[in-house]
Amino acid sequence: MSNELIQALHEIEKERGIPKVALIEAIKAALNTAYKKNFGTTQNVSVEFNDLSGEVRVFSQKKVVDKVQDSRLEIEMPEARELYPDCKTEDMVYVEATPTDFGRIAAQTAKQVVIQKLREAERSMIYEEFLEREGEIVTGTIQRIEARTVYITLGRTEGIMLPSDQINGERYDIGQRIKAYIYEVKNTSKGPNIFVSRTNSYFLRRLFELEVPEIYDGVVEIKSIAREAGSRSKISVHSLDERVDSVGACVGPRGLRVQNIVSELDGEKIDIIKYDKDPEKYIANALSPAKVLAVYVNEEAKMATVVVPDYQLSLAIGKEGQNARLAAKLTGWKVDIKNESQFMEEADIDGQDS
Repeated sequence: MSNELIQALHEIEKERGIPKVALIEAIKAALNTAYKKNFGTTQNVSVEFNDLSGEVRVFSQKKVVDKVQDSRLEIEMPEARELYPDCKTEDMVYVEATPTDFGRIAAQTAKQVVIQKLREAERSMIYEEFLEREGEIVTGTIQRIEARTVYITLGRTEGIMLPSDQINGERYDIGQRIKAYIYEVKNTSKGPNIFVSRTNSYFLRRLFELEVPEIYDGVVEIKSIAREAGSRSKISVHSLDERVDSVGACVGPRGLRVQNIVSELDGEKIDIIKYDKDPEKYIANALSPAKVLAVYVNEEAKMATVVVPDYQLSLAIGKEGQNARLAAKLTGWKVDIKNESQFMEEADIDGQDS
């Protein structure tokens, strides 16, 4: 232990932001533990660390007695008075008891403490960095795949993509570059866990923000998203500037903007819906690509009856009910779809009954 250690602590404080005082306190505690581990715990000892020189000395607390029976715990009066001229019998005094090879142990201990503190500081910095990036899209490289969980290199750390956060049917290979959305950052004893997703609806939102300048600038706003990742999504948009077409802005010239997002999502179909504060118009828009003849809403029940041409019924409902399901989720309304013939027949029956 020497001035070199003190200088190293100064450098660590300057470059890594770890206070030198905190390092020294940790070294002192570790030195006490190291002494007791290597030289026993029967003595009441104190390990002193000189903050200026880096010198380490061990002091043992002993009782002043007339005749020593246990030299580890007692010291005779003449010897004690050489160190403490005013001491009396039964006084407790500290006597230096630094072992000859304790310098080597102290150096190893200090090194281990510094390494541990650097690791802790690194973990803390990574945690703080990614906590601030929660809700952002990151790009990384797939490092490994274990038990269907994908681990993605993100600079000094890695992102964790659980099976539930992976798009069904999407292929993942080691070394593959991939984008994902940070939805949660947890601090653990082993370091931060950064959970990322490609199925989260906010991943789709952030992709549109990155691809469409009008959304990023706040001219066009995303009102709602309904997503079944890997299959189909609906996103409703609204323009705050009447001169800007919200749907056109998202589609982009020759459809390039939305196509870039579709490509990123491995072919996931995306319906861009124009938002309308009138629920009848909004629900009709949400059922795109089907054509809607009429929408009848029950405000109290938050339920809508939608009438479509007979030949459009299957398109309006969608495969396994997907189109109707996404439209309901997008608008927040329960949607009951009827073809025109069925609706007219029911209307006739109701008319006869009345």
